[in-house]
Amino acid sequence: MPVSQTAAAPRAAIFGLKGLTLNDAERAFFKRVRPLGYILFARNVEDPAQVLALVNDLRSLNPDLDPVVLIDQEGGRVQRLKPPYWRPAPTGAEFAALYATDADAAARHLRANFQLIGEELRALGIDVDCAPVMDVPVPGAHDVIGDRAYGTDPATVYALARQVCEGLIDAGVVPVIKHIPGHGRAMSDSHLELPRVGADLAALRATDFAPFRAFCAAPDQPVAFGMTAHVVYEAIDPDRPATTSRRMIEDIIRGEIGFQGLLMSDDLGMKALSGPYDERAARSLSAGCDAVLHCDGNMDDMEAVARGTGLLGERGLKALKDTAAIRRRPRAVMTDGPAADFKIMTALRRG
Repeated sequence: MPVSQTAAAPRAAIFGLKGLTLNDAERAFFKRVRPLGYILFARNVEDPAQVLALVNDLRSLNPDLDPVVLIDQEGGRVQRLKPPYWRPAPTGAEFAALYATDADAAARHLRANFQLIGEELRALGIDVDCAPVMDVPVPGAHDVIGDRAYGTDPATVYALARQVCEGLIDAGVVPVIKHIPGHGRAMSDSHLELPRVGADLAALRATDFAPFRAFCAAPDQPVAFGMTAHVVYEAIDPDRPATTSRRMIEDIIRGEIGFQGLLMSDDLGMKALSGPYDERAARSLSAGCDAVLHCDGNMDDMEAVARGTGLLGERGLKALKDTAAIRRRPRAVMTDGPAADFKIMTALRRG
């Protein structure tokens, strides 16, 4: 589909970029393609002033749009903003351990932890955090999830992931629940190869789907985006990973789990997927994703992704509208940062 220069809706794609500033090729491409948003990585981060300037530059490219700016800031080994300018946040596993002895304290301190993370992001103009991980690891699974998870019990994972969402929203940042419908059984890393999960549907329902289903069924469900898993679930669709499986997205993610918000693919550049990038993008959108994510900033691949995408559809536009009040909320300091951090770390040590 041709890339439009004048359409009112953004393109159903989120792109990464190469460095600390936009180069001329990126600037021209983003102005022409008009993507839904951008995602930042450690390669795009030097210090607060530089990140804020970069975010402002990205947002200035198409003034009539309100693009989202994403980052992965989970804590532990997955955080793109690092010391000395940003605090090192704890892992999900540390809060799960505290939850086992003091559930109320774990919930309270986890929410405060993500209020702090959210404040750091909002100060930089970043309004979407790719957290929480809602995957439930099983024994023997690949460590790609590992200590990022909020335990191995689905009810605990839901309870704690809910606090992550609430803390981010308190600070004016939209959470992204991931990796729907669950990456915890994968025996390989989808960055490097396509995992296949052979568990039967009953086991998937009892464990993998359960935190996402509880989240979506809550009467006071927080507003959130969602991200797919590049994993084949043989009991549902033995031929396609969730990202490109219409059966998985329509019957399970939208149907049984009940997620109705903006659903984005995980990174199209991961080796779990194959084929030309325009086809990867088109297959993801045809299966039911609202938008696709391409992270590494390779210009040839981004051009191909743009060829494989159209404009953001009605459901995606509604999700943007639903999150507008969060994203445009005036910045407010929710916590006393150093004091809150001290309380969080003290509680985790005691737990």
